[in-house]
Amino acid sequence: MAEPIISVDTGLYIDGQWRPASDGADIAIKDPATEETIARVSCASKEDAIDAVEAAHRAQASWAVRPPRERSEILRKAFELMTARAEGFAQLIAQENGKALKDARGEVAYAAEFFRWYAEEAVRNLSDLSMAPSGKNRIMVLHQPVGVALLITPWNFPAAMATRKIGPALAAGCSVILKPASETPLTALAIARLLEEAGVPKGVVNVIASSRSSEIVPAILDDPRVGKLSFTGSTQVGRILLGNAAKTVINCSMELGGNAPVIVFNDADLDTAVEGAMIAKMRNGGEACTAANRFYVEDGIADAFTKRFSEAMASLKIGPGLQEDTDLGPLINQAARDDMEALVEDAVSTGGHIATGGTRPNGRGFFYQPTVLTDSGPNARVLHEEIFGPIAPIQRFDDVDDMITRANDTEYGLISYVFTENLKKGLMVSEHLHSGMVGLNRGVVSDPAAPFGGVKQSGLGREGAHDGMMEFLEKKYIAVDW
Repeated sequence: MAEPIISVDTGLYIDGQWRPASDGADIAIKDPATEETIARVSCASKEDAIDAVEAAHRAQASWAVRPPRERSEILRKAFELMTARAEGFAQLIAQENGKALKDARGEVAYAAEFFRWYAEEAVRNLSDLSMAPSGKNRIMVLHQPVGVALLITPWNFPAAMATRKIGPALAAGCSVILKPASETPLTALAIARLLEEAGVPKGVVNVIASSRSSEIVPAILDDPRVGKLSFTGSTQVGRILLGNAAKTVINCSMELGGNAPVIVFNDADLDTAVEGAMIAKMRNGGEACTAANRFYVEDGIADAFTKRFSEAMASLKIGPGLQEDTDLGPLINQAARDDMEALVEDAVSTGGHIATGGTRPNGRGFFYQPTVLTDSGPNARVLHEEIFGPIAPIQRFDDVDDMITRANDTEYGLISYVFTENLKKGLMVSEHLHSGMVGLNRGVVSDPAAPFGGVKQSGLGREGAHDGMMEFLEKKYIAVDW
């Protein structure tokens, strides 16, 4: 068995203690580049999950009244520690997730920024005071912690999705139970140790990895001591969790799937469009909810864009994430790679053509070539499903209204991308796209200082910015007269 890059405690982290699962169960963590097991991590049972709720509940009251400045300083220390250990975290992510090391380094920097941002936000939980219009009383509105929060994070950004939830929760005064994806729990466990060193009191942060989500998550959500669910993952799973949460009417934040359109107009700067499209498509190897999914390119620039974009995709170097010169690492597992093959086969069966890629390399590891498809039929799966891999289907358009209709023809509404040198046109189209975010001449929009989230079935609520902390606070109105 290979070893993880940096030393990681592989038990459950509950009430400030590392311990095995109550029934001794564990999970094998594999390097997707080699298919070798690199660690075995304790697999939480329902009993362990309730222990985590108990620990978080005991810690909640004292953490909620902890002076904001003290919570701020702890988060600031977490930022400093993560920044100092950035390379170790990046290598760990590249090993357990498979992403290219350059992507992993970017993720660690992004993840650490959430600790810094919410260190600053922790002292800005401002209340409101106004006079009632009748003049009979004052209207006082307090923002109080929602309580124990269950945080469920995906495997594709194991550091950033954890800190994007932990940071605002701690800033708001909430204790948390973090359940990382069973494919990539090592990064979350390393973050738990880091937060302990930063001064987070025992019980305030609990981390439980488990492959028994269908058992432990409902048990946690059914517990009346839990007041919040924050989930990042697929829309399919999000619907199930919302159903679970409805039983006890738990406050929910959901960051779900995407089907991002990329719109390239004739007047776009070709260099900017190709560079932005590559970033939008290939960040994290396409395994991102914000990844470009469908490319709509205006007729006048379609041939030139397709040629340049296909050349850029074909030039990417495939290899293990830990190699310095790797541009594209493996997919997370065999099922993900098999789905890429099925999507391409389906697209070709509808009349699509492969401009580049379209096969998987020989050998071990869950690799798939960067692929560009053209002329896929309107019913091709790649135009309707979240791809979550290095496949880019290009469609042509000559009518703006029809293109906007096609771009909006999806149950998802997370992000869209628009490339044009005409600012008026770009803003007009941005307003008409049904998505929570738009990248205008940009291939990446994520920023801890900006509200991240979608509309339609891409989610509820926002992460990042001041909005992110407000997701962990509830308003209390007090009518008072003096």
